[in-house]
Amino acid sequence: MNRGDARTLRAGRRTVEIQRPGKVLFPGRGGAPEYTKGDLADYYRAVAPYLLPHLRGRPLTLERCPDGLDGQRFLQKNTPEHYPDWITRVEVAKEGGTVTHVVCDDTATLLHLADQACVTLHRWLSRTDRAGGPDHPDRLVFDLDPAGDDFAAVRDAARWMRELLAELDLPAGAMTTGSRGLHLVVPLDGRHDFDEVRRFARDVAALAASRHPDRLTTAARKHDRAGRLYLDVQRNGYAQTAVAPYSVRARPGAPVAVPLAWKQLDDPALDARRWSIADAVDQARTEPWSDLPRRGRSLGPARRRLDDMHS
Repeated sequence: MNRGDARTLRAGRRTVEIQRPGKVLFPGRGGAPEYTKGDLADYYRAVAPYLLPHLRGRPLTLERCPDGLDGQRFLQKNTPEHYPDWITRVEVAKEGGTVTHVVCDDTATLLHLADQACVTLHRWLSRTDRAGGPDHPDRLVFDLDPAGDDFAAVRDAARWMRELLAELDLPAGAMTTGSRGLHLVVPLDGRHDFDEVRRFARDVAALAASRHPDRLTTAARKHDRAGRLYLDVQRNGYAQTAVAPYSVRARPGAPVAVPLAWKQLDDPALDARRWSIADAVDQARTEPWSDLPRRGRSLGPARRRLDDMHS
């Protein structure tokens, strides 16, 4: 329903108002199509059944662009007081105090965030509604960050990492980032804390780089990478975030971070910005991560295998 300079959308038992739906968030230039706030809301409404399972129970950092890509953009952690009281919030510890994050548990919340020109949803790798709480991640992420736009290097790195993780009996899902590279996401059982998980991720990345020293690196400083792909594990820490699957990125053309089936790595047309809000829902409907186990693995056996490889 349209009402003046606003539009209302039904989401379950709630009605959410999208203010100024015609406001351009993604300008159309350089061959990229134009998209409005209304287009963003329509996309998040359509993709909600596939996106929400990756958000529920997780604190979010919101990347907002109130005046579109050409205006100021900022990351929002603390939940504003004016947000509706039906939106789930969670208070978590930070150095010197606490912060109250939004938790997106339903479509209505997703639409409200779209109305706030929240383009990108960055999620924690832990959940606050599970045993262990925010200190115990149930996701491990390897960020495959190429030196440039060479996606062939990303494909190779993804295959090598998958092979190594298979040796450790850890399944992984690949996801385009909507930017330059891929994320590899490993489901965990949440028994280990962030320090243990990041230490494990660092050791896996180091072993992968030792096997392909001319192509992969764990060097955090760009000038030390010598054109090699960076295996970034820094997201595996308390209060760190990773872009959520099916989240829109604040880039021209509204590219989307999209989960892949492994066979899609063979598609010559694939790159990190392959999908946008125009077609990402079609990819979501194929359920590319349907072969990932619902219950994550324990790092204990994988840690022992990894230590044996180093010994």
